[in-house]
Amino acid sequence: MIDKNKYLSEISNAKTLNQIKDIHTSLFGKNGIIKNAFKSLPDNVKKLHENLKDKIQEFTEKCEESKKQIAAELNKIKTELEEAISKKHKQIELSEINDKLQKDKIDVTLPFAPEKQIGLIHPFNRVVEEVCEIFSSMGFSYAEGPHIESDFYNFTALNIPDHHPARQSRDSFYLLNSENLLRTETSAVQIRTMEKQKAPVKIFAPGSVFRNESDATHVPMFHQLEGLWVDEDITMKDLLSVLVSFLKEFFCTDNAPIRIRQHNFPFTEPSVEIDVKYERKNGQIKIGQGDKWLEILGGGMVHPNVLKNVNIDPSKYQGFAFGTGIERLAMLKYGMPDVREFYNSDINWLKHYGFKPYNNPNSQNGLN
Repeated sequence: MIDKNKYLSEISNAKTLNQIKDIHTSLFGKNGIIKNAFKSLPDNVKKLHENLKDKIQEFTEKCEESKKQIAAELNKIKTELEEAISKKHKQIELSEINDKLQKDKIDVTLPFAPEKQIGLIHPFNRVVEEVCEIFSSMGFSYAEGPHIESDFYNFTALNIPDHHPARQSRDSFYLLNSENLLRTETSAVQIRTMEKQKAPVKIFAPGSVFRNESDATHVPMFHQLEGLWVDEDITMKDLLSVLVSFLKEFFCTDNAPIRIRQHNFPFTEPSVEIDVKYERKNGQIKIGQGDKWLEILGGGMVHPNVLKNVNIDPSKYQGFAFGTGIERLAMLKYGMPDVREFYNSDINWLKHYGFKPYNNPNSQNGLN
């Protein structure tokens, strides 16, 4: 490098112009120090680069060596910790097994073995299984939706007017400071399915619903079964055919005469209620016999407004929808007088109305 301070000192001490010229020639002349410095610059940079390259290589090698040392140490720690955990796990597991053996120890000298407890299938679960099997065999697909619904899916999309009593808080359970509510019917599943899947649609939807009512035939939470079939050529005849087939299969009868009564549901047009012929024998209802009529479900052809609300063209597609209570079906088929008993957790009631497990070789298709 050029000794800058040396030349600054010479410049400062110069007394004559010749001295200044000599200094200038020495620095900036043809073979001056500055010019020669610039000429040697590439060689100097190359040497500097070689020095840095050697140092970088040395640093990289040291990093790799440190990495190997740290990895070896980590593997050693990992192995020790895994062995400690495995050893402790086996100790605790063996201790728990020994404790359980002590607590569950059976005195084989007792004259009688403990009574074997056999669980029973709840009538509601049995009916849901029966319903799912029947409609699945008819080509319907299972569908479900959320229990908390918006006003749109629960009312508006189903063509239920603003002044309808079902929208009032005394009939429905609204969430605090919200337009959302516990769904009052599983028809909301129909809306969600049509909105997502479009036509054609062929579904059944069992599920919980919630209404502010309670007596021998009503509870605040109960379960509905909804059916929906939308396609280009569906008619009321298809609805009646499906319902008769279902009633025959569910009530195990070859005879299921029905009676159709005109009704008014906001989401179907025309709307009907379906009665089935029955008689009461020995405290039980016999479907398909006698001369009395019992309302069992409601339905009709899907209202064009409902189809429009889910962007399905009502000039091209039409369909039917129906709904019934699952607990009501169970009460009719198995002679249960009070729907509230379904939720009382009474073991004696379950022993009376419950079903034996399907894998029991002595199980029969009926009540115990």
